[in-house]
Amino acid sequence: MAVLEKPRRHPRPGGRILIWILVCLCLLTGGKAVAQTATNEYQVKAVFLFNFAQFVQWPSEAFAGPESPLVIGVLGDDPFGKYLDDTVRGERINNHPLVVQRYSSLKDVRACQVLFISASESPNLQRVVDGLKSRSILTVGDVENFSRDGGMIRFITENHKLRLAINVEAAKAAHLTISSKLLRPARIVTAGGG
Repeated sequence: MAVLEKPRRHPRPGGRILIWILVCLCLLTGGKAVAQTATNEYQVKAVFLFNFAQFVQWPSEAFAGPESPLVIGVLGDDPFGKYLDDTVRGERINNHPLVVQRYSSLKDVRACQVLFISASESPNLQRVVDGLKSRSILTVGDVENFSRDGGMIRFITENHKLRLAINVEAAKAAHLTISSKLLRPARIVTAGGG
């Protein structure tokens, strides 16, 4: 009688990258979309946030030290719940442990590399983006005017598929380099372009 092994709770980082690539290929190239309930939509977005950290390069001054945390922040209401924490738990990228921070206001955002700006911040979006312009923080959101107002990566749902719109100019202005692997399947936009 064969003994089945219990699957590991956290796949090794290389395995997680493969899983992410498969999810991206499915979602970005027209495969069947995951049912769009709020829960699994934000589960998928949590994986994307984790993987953005692998496909973006920050200047060295964006970190306090060579092994300081890479912070994924959420500004405003948190739509991820425990999924974002579960996704990054125990993970490291380039010797930086990943941690999640939640912020209620822009003034609370200090050491942060990836910042998801929640829909609850829509009325303040332009002020938030303007307040982050001098900092090397990858801004991510899913509200309609996110890229037009200077956000860097916007999640878009089209025909029940998750797509990305990337404002490369905004990323370059923040001294961030986004990998072509992330840019290739994305819609490239400019400020004022949606």
